[in-house]
Amino acid sequence: MKKIIILLLIGSAFSCKNMQSVASKDNSDPSKYIKSIKEKDLKEILYVIASDEMEGRETGSKGQKKAGLYMIEQYKKNGISFPKGATDFYQHIPASFLNARRNENLPDSENIWAYIEGSEKPDEVLVISAHYDHVGIKNGEVYNGADDDGSGTVAVIEMAKAFAKAKKNGHGPKRSILFLHVTGEEHGLHGSRFYSENPLFPIANTIADINIDMIGRRDVEHANTNNYVYVIGADRLSTDLHNIVVAQNEKYTKVDLDFKFNDPKDPNHFYERSDHYNFAKFGIPAVFFFNGVHEDYHGKGDEPEKIEYDALTNRTKLAFVVAWDLANRENRPVVDKK
Repeated sequence: MKKIIILLLIGSAFSCKNMQSVASKDNSDPSKYIKSIKEKDLKEILYVIASDEMEGRETGSKGQKKAGLYMIEQYKKNGISFPKGATDFYQHIPASFLNARRNENLPDSENIWAYIEGSEKPDEVLVISAHYDHVGIKNGEVYNGADDDGSGTVAVIEMAKAFAKAKKNGHGPKRSILFLHVTGEEHGLHGSRFYSENPLFPIANTIADINIDMIGRRDVEHANTNNYVYVIGADRLSTDLHNIVVAQNEKYTKVDLDFKFNDPKDPNHFYERSDHYNFAKFGIPAVFFFNGVHEDYHGKGDEPEKIEYDALTNRTKLAFVVAWDLANRENRPVVDKK
C-alpha cells in the first residue's frame, strides 16, 4: 500500500508539473522587450537599406534584391525563420501580375516574409507589414527612400527581433506573427495585393494588420515636435483595434496620436494609399502608422542622415506594444463596422 501511495504522489506531482508547463504564459507586460528596440540598431540597419549600394530599391531591381538579401540576413542572425508552409523567405510575384493593371515593364519581384509561431493560438496570425521598395534611380541620381519606406522596413525587423528575444525567454507570442515586407507599393500596392489574394495563411485566420510606412521624419504640421504619429484606419473596421492603439500608447509610449488623416473625408485619402488597405478590403482590421509628407517625399533628399532616430525609435516601440497586445490578448479584435 505504501508503494502505491508513493507512486500516486509521484504521478500527481508529474501531472501538476506538466499542467504548469502547458499553462498560459503571463505575457501581460512587454516592458523588458520594449527596451530591446534600440535607436542605434535601427540606425545601423537603415544606413544599409537606404545606401546608394541598394540603388533606390526599385521594384524587381538588382538593388532591391540586394536589400532583400541583407534583410534576410538580419532575420537569420536573430534566429527567425521563414513561415511554416513556405520553402524560403520569398513570396515570388511574376511580372505578369505586377504589370496587369498598367504595364510598366516591371520584372518579377518578391515579397519577403519571416515568422514566429504562436505558442497557444498558432493558427491565428497577426501581420506586420511595410514596403521595402522605393523609386530607384532617376537622371543618374539614387533615390534612397530612407523614410519611404526604409523607416518602416527597419521597424519591422527590430520588432521581430524583440519578439524573438521574448520567445527565447519563454514569453513568445501566443498568436503567430507574419513579418511581411512587400514589394511594388510605389507602383500601386502590388505586393500587398498579391499577398492578400494569395495568402500563405487563410484570410479568415488573419486577425489584424499593422502597417508601417514612413515613421522617421516630421511634417510641417509638427514643426516643433517629433513626438507624434498619424494613426489611420484603426477604427474603420474595429472599435477594439482603435482602443488597443490608444490604451497601449497611453500605458507605454505616450506618443501624440494624430487622427487628422483618419477622417474618411480627408482629401489625401491616405487610408487607401498604403499596404494595409489590401487587408482592410478583405475585412481585416488594420492600422497604418505614418509621419506625414515632408519636403523630401519621393525626392533625392530622403537620406538616412535626415531621419530623426529618436522619433523612429518611439514610433517603432508604439507599433511593437500594439502588436504585443494583439498577439497575446485573449480574443482577437472584433470586426464591428463595415
